[in-house]
Amino acid sequence: MQFKYGLDDKPKGLEIIIYGLQWFVVSIPALLIIGKLIATMQYNDLGQQIIYIQKLIFVTSIVLIAQVLWGHRLPLVLGPATVLLIGIIASQSSRPEFISTSVFIGGLVLALVAFSGLFAHVQKLFTVRVVSVILILIAFTLSPVILNLIFSPESAIPPLFNLSFAMLLCLGMFTANKLLTGVWKATVVVFGILFGSIAHALLQTVLVPASSASVPELPMFSLFFGDLSFKFALDPGILLSFLFCYLALSINDLGSIQSVGGLLNASSMEERVSKGVGITGLGNVTAGLFGVVGPVNFSFSPGLITATGCASRYSLLPAGVGLLILSFFPAAVNFISNIPPVVIGSVLVYLMSAQIASGLLMLTERSAISGFNEGLIVGFPILIATILAFIPSEFLTTFPPILRPVVGNGFVMGVITVILLERLILKT
Repeated sequence: MQFKYGLDDKPKGLEIIIYGLQWFVVSIPALLIIGKLIATMQYNDLGQQIIYIQKLIFVTSIVLIAQVLWGHRLPLVLGPATVLLIGIIASQSSRPEFISTSVFIGGLVLALVAFSGLFAHVQKLFTVRVVSVILILIAFTLSPVILNLIFSPESAIPPLFNLSFAMLLCLGMFTANKLLTGVWKATVVVFGILFGSIAHALLQTVLVPASSASVPELPMFSLFFGDLSFKFALDPGILLSFLFCYLALSINDLGSIQSVGGLLNASSMEERVSKGVGITGLGNVTAGLFGVVGPVNFSFSPGLITATGCASRYSLLPAGVGLLILSFFPAAVNFISNIPPVVIGSVLVYLMSAQIASGLLMLTERSAISGFNEGLIVGFPILIATILAFIPSEFLTTFPPILRPVVGNGFVMGVITVILLERLILKT
């Protein structure tokens, strides 16, 4: 495939700004969706929520720049790891320092494994079926979160209206994804958030009387480094839960790097994988120090590369710089992150549906299911994970404390189950 700009070409002047703006726009939705979701779970104060998102954008920007210059050196967009969201949700009743310490250690382990060359041995656990199940597990185990977003208790709009709104918004995004081509296809999520927020605001104006609640003022510019207060606090159960999440994160990172490297026929792929996953690990170490969710390379980059015809890694540098600048402007962060919960839930439905489709497509293309036992390897872990994702919190309190973050985490139990079935019990 021919590209207007190759991997190491440097677009000049206005062109690199335009290409960088596209990467910037594509990076924003995941940062806002995941950032706001975690921030609202951990903090009631709007100011603290915005500081969390600021720190998340800052960490993402410096890791993105490091990846482009010294890591995998590929045009790969980067953002908060959805798989770590599973671990954070399962541990949200615990002290925040337990979570940040687990993110720090998980990132350190990932970096050490990658830079030492041991990552090649870890890859052997991830067969086609295991990877496919992990993609599907992420979607299914986020179901309770999506449910709470769509039927948010804070919403003054009747639940039936929120459900109808979510269905229509999802169907609209699927229709746009089918009809749009080129770079516009990569902006479906962006416009889904934009139009969804506007439509929801109009709907709320019609259904709910105007509120006189005051909107807190935020400074235009502020530094957040004074808010950093990392405390090392270890909970073995939470750490074990996160280590399983980092197994999934590593294969996500590996798949993203290999997909873009294969598309561009990039040289020295072993070195790129080692450095890329290693930088991701160091990025998660940094995220732990800042108390935010860790980053990962995203897998939808090939679509934007093909659509724009620009494969230059340097086109991501303006996006990284733009994110870095944005992280110091809380008022701007608050403005673009003021997304209604039902819109976030709807976008998550859209993204997770695509995730399930990717997992099923991988199973089909690789002929990974040819008999009953192969079907069990896929079906049983998904069912177990979904059941545990909805387990009532009062039941979890009856489990031994060290087991709660593992047994109570549907995603982790699903990963354990699929590996046991694939490598031991139903090995083919």
